[in-house]
Order: sequence, then structure tokens, then C-alpha cells
Amino acid sequence: MSQATLQPAPSVDVTDSGRVSISTVLRRSLQSYVMIFALLLIVVVFWIWSKGTFVSPLNLTNLINQTATVGVMAAGMTLVIIIRHIDLSVGYMSGFMGALAAILMMTYHIPSPLVIILVMLFGGLIGLGVGLLIGKVGIPAFVITLGMMIVGHGVELLATRKNGTIVISNNFFNALSNGFIPTGGRIAGMALTTVVIGVVGLAAFVVMQIMGQIREQRRHFDVTPMPVFIVRVLFVVVVAGFLLRKLALNNGISWALVILGLVTGIFAVVQTRTRFGRHVYGVGGNPEAAELSGVSVVRVTVIVFIVMGVLMALGGLLTASRMKAAYPTAGTGLELLVIAGCFIGGCSPAGGVGKVVGSLVGALIMQALVNGMLLMQVDASMQYVIQGVILVIAVVFDVISRRAGAVPSGSSAPRPAVEQPVEPAPAVAA
Repeated sequence: MSQATLQPAPSVDVTDSGRVSISTVLRRSLQSYVMIFALLLIVVVFWIWSKGTFVSPLNLTNLINQTATVGVMAAGMTLVIIIRHIDLSVGYMSGFMGALAAILMMTYHIPSPLVIILVMLFGGLIGLGVGLLIGKVGIPAFVITLGMMIVGHGVELLATRKNGTIVISNNFFNALSNGFIPTGGRIAGMALTTVVIGVVGLAAFVVMQIMGQIREQRRHFDVTPMPVFIVRVLFVVVVAGFLLRKLALNNGISWALVILGLVTGIFAVVQTRTRFGRHVYGVGGNPEAAELSGVSVVRVTVIVFIVMGVLMALGGLLTASRMKAAYPTAGTGLELLVIAGCFIGGCSPAGGVGKVVGSLVGALIMQALVNGMLLMQVDASMQYVIQGVILVIAVVFDVISRRAGAVPSGSSAPRPAVEQPVEPAPAVAA
């Protein structure tokens, strides 16, 4: 009987006190926050270039309202990309959804709340059909969504053929992207409700971060060194405080920001705290293994595309609301911003990787580029070139940083080497 050789397991890079070393934390922070640093760089460049106009309260409000459309659709696209698919139809189909809502309200005089519900349900039905064709029939997502993109362009032109542009005069509907929560009065020139929400929200964030740090330490997880932890929390508080102050100086928090925040928050929880979120990652990581584990790949695919359809419809409603009209070219090129935002935010074309919050940051990067270049009257042809170059650079830098900063994960406490038996190769007869 042969003797098995012993091999030590890899150890985690930790300090003598059991904490993860600062160098390891910095590498992890680089790969986690590289896109946030890129966003801040873009903001600073346009801030200086526009002599402060880019970060004015009015322009920041417009930027957030513009990002809401891309952001809500990016939340659904994140799930689609994680399960190794793509949806090219979200641009023109969202434009058609806006036109459909305009026709229902302005021609048939259906109440706007009911229209919003009906259009989102219709978007979900479209997603159901697409999901069944992909998951059940086996048609590649690229092909079916390319076809739906062409169909969406056609039906959008048909819907707006009679009048060209359908003006929407419904105040409730237009408030989705142009309205604000009640200001509750002014304090030092700032909207009171925004100030209160900002202070309470930032205080809650700090408390949750401290509690999370203590909880991880008690469970012997990797604990971020205190200097790095303090810098990270202060960074978020300063940036968020600056943004909230600018918004408060205008009209406060917009309903578009509320909708974007709710969608992002809901799907961030779905991704991290629910069984369905784990199934999505499982299907994206290895569909065959997920199926063998009892996860229905078809069911997950269909649900993800239903979600994508609903959020696509919501994006179309937000666009029509912001423009106060539906027009034949609405949604043109929007799918590129959504998909680019997801990839910039950390999604992998190979599937299994991605976070809704990261995709929101990516959407902000793309929309900040568009907003800043329009503000500075950059030539339209150069805008496309710059967007493409930024996308390629961001993704390449993200991939390189992930490879260079890859570190093993695990408990923060030092672990003894584990004796793992490795069977020797069988002897070969002479």
C-alpha cells in the first residue's frame, strides 16, 4: 500500500495580529473602487474645464435625472450579463414604451398611474417571450434581442408616424423625471427635507459601517485596518455630502433619484441576500453545475428577462417623462450606454460576475461623459470616439487591476497549514 504525500494549503496574507495587511487591503480597494476613482477623475476634469458649471446644482440635478434612465435599465442588464446573455433591444424598445404611454394618456385619456402599470406589465410580457425563446427554445440571446431591437425601431416609428412627436401634458407623469420631493422649507438656502434626509442617511451609513466592522471582527473575518476603514468611510461621507448639498441648493432630491435609488437598493439586496440572487450567480458561473444542483436554468433565465423587460419599460417611461414627449428617435443608442455602463461597472462578458451598484457607477461614468461633452459643445463625432476609447481603457484597466490585485479570501486569523493527502501517480511496470 502506497504512502500519500502531504501538501500544505495556501495561507492567507495576514499580519501577526490576525488582521489583513494594509497592502492586501489596498490591492482589494483598487479593484473594488477603481471605477469610482475614474468617475471622480471625469468629474474633476469637467469641473475645471467648465469653470465650475459642471458641478452646479442645476447641472448635477440634470445629470442625475439623465442617469436614472440608464441606471434602472443597467440594473436589469447586470442580471442578464451575469447569466451569460445580452439584451440589445432595450434602446428602441424603451422608446416604444414611452410612445405607447404617450398614446394611452393623450389619445385614449387613460389615467397616468394606470398607464404606468400597464406599460410596465407589457414590458414584462415582452421579457417573458424573450426569456422563453432563449431559455426554453435555445435561441441565442444576441440573435433574438437583435431581432427585437429591429422590431422595436419599427413599432416606435409606427407609433409616432401620425404626429411625429407626441407632446405629453400630464403633470403627474412628467413629475417622474422633472419633479422633486417636497422641500419642507429652506434652511441656509437649502431644501430642508434634503438636508434632513442627507444627515440621517449619512449618520446611518456610518453606524452601519462601524457595526459591520465590529461584527466581522467578532466572526474572525478579514477586518479592514482602522486607517483604511476611516479613510473609506470619510471618502463616502464627503462625496455624498457634497452631492446632497448641491442638490439641496437647487430643488432638492428629484423623484427620478428616488426611483433610481429604490431600484438599485432592491436589486442589490436581491443579489446579495436572496436565494434567487445566488441562483443567478450560480447559473452565470456554471450553468451545467447549477442544473445538477437543482437550479432550473430555464426558470432563472425567464425571470431575469422578465425583470429586464419591466425595467426597460420603466426606463422608457422616465425618458418620455423627462422630455415631456415621445418622439421617433427616442432610445437611439441607449442600449450602448446601458451595456457599456455594466461592463465598466465590473460585469464580465464570461458571466458570473457583476453587481448592480457597480453598474450604476458605470452608468454614471457614461452619462457624465455625455453630459460634460454636451456642456462643453464637443463635436458629436468626437463624442462617440471619446466614449468608445474611455470604455476600452476602463475595461482594460479594470481587468489588469483585478489580475494584479487578486488575493485569496478567507478568515483574517492566521491558519495553520492543512495536511492534504495527494495520491502519487501509479507505478509503471518496467
